[in-house]
Amino acid sequence: MKVTYYGHACFAVEVKGKHLLFDPFITPNDKAKAIDINTIKADYILISHGHQDHLADAVAIAKNTGATVISNFEIITWAQNQGIENVHPMNHGGQIEFDFGKVKYVNAIHSSSFPDGSYAGNPGGFVVASDEKNFYYAGDTALTMDMQLIPRFAKIDFAVLPIGDCLTMGIEDAITAADFVKCDKVLGVHYDTMEIIQIDHNDAIKQFKDGNKELVLMNIGETQDF
Repeated sequence: MKVTYYGHACFAVEVKGKHLLFDPFITPNDKAKAIDINTIKADYILISHGHQDHLADAVAIAKNTGATVISNFEIITWAQNQGIENVHPMNHGGQIEFDFGKVKYVNAIHSSSFPDGSYAGNPGGFVVASDEKNFYYAGDTALTMDMQLIPRFAKIDFAVLPIGDCLTMGIEDAITAADFVKCDKVLGVHYDTMEIIQIDHNDAIKQFKDGNKELVLMNIGETQDF
């Protein structure tokens, strides 16, 4: 399973020949200037919540690729109003099987509104289960006891967790979240994009190691095997 990091909380996963793109926020991100969104492959675009820093490029990439947008009902309705034809609505606790595997929409504790301030539904995360590997993308969230439910229905091979603090959980809570989902490998996201979420990379990696976890911090545009 290949993972490509596009900065902030945007990443792509290639699974069973399909390209899954999560929370596309690239064009407005100064740190991702080298990324041309027109070159990004996407069969599915999964959006955790409605904030600008998670869906800024969703419409452009969906129209360019014909990708199916997966998210909550409110975000799907918004996408349809933007002219996106291929969509699949979900809501908390729901699970759907696609050609690459199963997706379950799970709880997140955060806020959610569209760039114009209108209601974007409740925020969420995704558990993706496939014949290759299973992973959990928490979306923007605080640490929540609900994470302990995830190992009851999926054995997680790696988790994608926000670690920047201030706007989401930070390092210490992310380590606890990894414990909750019974996963020892974490891809860190939602850090360094702006001053208030900057982290000390070496210290973060050390804290995870001290907690018997592996924290992966990828360069923007980098692809790794997971």
